[in-house]
Amino acid sequence: MNGVPDFAVQGLVLDIDGVLTDASLHFSAAGEVQKVMSARDGMGMALLRDAGVPIAVISGRSSELIEERLVELGVRTIHFRRMDKAQALAQVCEGWLVDPSQVAAMGDDLVDVPMLRRAGFSAAPADADQRVRAVADLVCQAGGGRGAVREVCEIILRSRGEWSAIEERFELGGQE
Repeated sequence: MNGVPDFAVQGLVLDIDGVLTDASLHFSAAGEVQKVMSARDGMGMALLRDAGVPIAVISGRSSELIEERLVELGVRTIHFRRMDKAQALAQVCEGWLVDPSQVAAMGDDLVDVPMLRRAGFSAAPADADQRVRAVADLVCQAGGGRGAVREVCEIILRSRGEWSAIEERFELGGQE
């Protein structure tokens, strides 16, 4: 694959730490874990959602605040504390009534590799583990938590032929 899906992606499955965040864990004085997410990634996810492409999240960790943000973005399928991401991917696809070969997945670390290998299209942020980048169909220009998810969302929308309608919606007039 040349970094672009050669099929109409029927769903996107994302890891959180290192994909939707920069993989940093900041601890408050009270011991709470704080993470930073990109608003641009959120916009990409909203555009994908508006185009009718479902998004799921599979993560080895859990976070109430991240869950709130995901729900705000329209993510209805959230699997926390899952280390067997290939099995979780199979469950997500079963719920969506699609084969894993019809979805895109994005991860950044070794635990994500089995999921990436089963998805029809796989992506990794620029700063993902080198072994993950070697497996991915697409290595983004942006890092995790810094626009990589937005890149993937736009690529999916372009491959589905839906990007020009988005350009019109936002009065971009075919700008690239």
